[in-house]
Amino acid sequence: MAATRPAHTPSSARRRVASPTLAMLPRVGDSLSFLYADIVRIVQDDTGVCAETASDEGDITRVYLPTASLSCVLLGPGTSITQPALTTLARHGTTVICTGSGGVRCYSSTVPASLTTRWLEHQVHHWSDPQRRLAVARRMYHARFNTDVPTATTLEQLRGMEGQRMKALYKLLAQQHRIGRFRRAYDPDSWETQDPVNLALSSASTCLYGIVHAALTALGCSPALGFVHQGTQLAFVYDIADLYKADITVPLAFSLHDSLDPEAAARRSFRTQLRLYKLLPRIVADVQVLLAPDENGPAADGHAVDMVDLWDPVTGSVPAGVNYGTEEPDEP
Repeated sequence: MAATRPAHTPSSARRRVASPTLAMLPRVGDSLSFLYADIVRIVQDDTGVCAETASDEGDITRVYLPTASLSCVLLGPGTSITQPALTTLARHGTTVICTGSGGVRCYSSTVPASLTTRWLEHQVHHWSDPQRRLAVARRMYHARFNTDVPTATTLEQLRGMEGQRMKALYKLLAQQHRIGRFRRAYDPDSWETQDPVNLALSSASTCLYGIVHAALTALGCSPALGFVHQGTQLAFVYDIADLYKADITVPLAFSLHDSLDPEAAARRSFRTQLRLYKLLPRIVADVQVLLAPDENGPAADGHAVDMVDLWDPVTGSVPAGVNYGTEEPDEP
């Protein structure tokens, strides 16, 4: 039986928020970083934005947040935040996301006006053209299975190849864990009758969707514009989540085949693997590569912009804030 989760106390909350190895997720670039916090009160004082915890005796511990270097703050359960603190985070271009425990669900988000549309424009550029959209789908397959895909491969063929590989993975894991024949099933109407592996896989997948949603929101991408999935506000979330299922959620689910509470065990184990795999920054880096494959070196995040550009079909963009009426038009 799974171990009982220890109860949260004010003293443990102070230790958690003061420990950068637990609170600060690894950085992706020089200015793209994520902070996860729970069981704290985030306020603005005369010095800056800080996370507060109070002891049983009324002693308050404050940890100041590096707002200027944060691109995304994930607020877990038991967290409250004041309007002045939200205003400061927005002024620094920080996305604030309300999540489940460990950041594994995404309930809502506030996106600052200064968040660049760079990655959204990359996404729409590829999504809006069938050939470019198919090229992204091929890159996703390569990233998922580390297998080259011929340029003539159709999406129908990709679906068949993906299905065969997942069936083979299910069969291999079922043999390793000696659970007999396994068939993936998701039926909300018969939830209680499903086997532990299916229950654990559904639970872990939900956690994975949440962390992917948080990463896409922080980048400024649209969760709705998928390249393989479509017809839902989470289409792109499902696309990106598929990149990690064979490595993380599927083996995790099979390892819980004899669990008495596979759903809860899957959530706890996923949070552990989230830190182990450093998944959040990995997702951001993978999305950047998928949407900008021709850029050399690490892609700058370009998270905040000071000025809006104007679109031009020839040059791509021209500076805003300029009166172009003073220029003489070119001769036809």
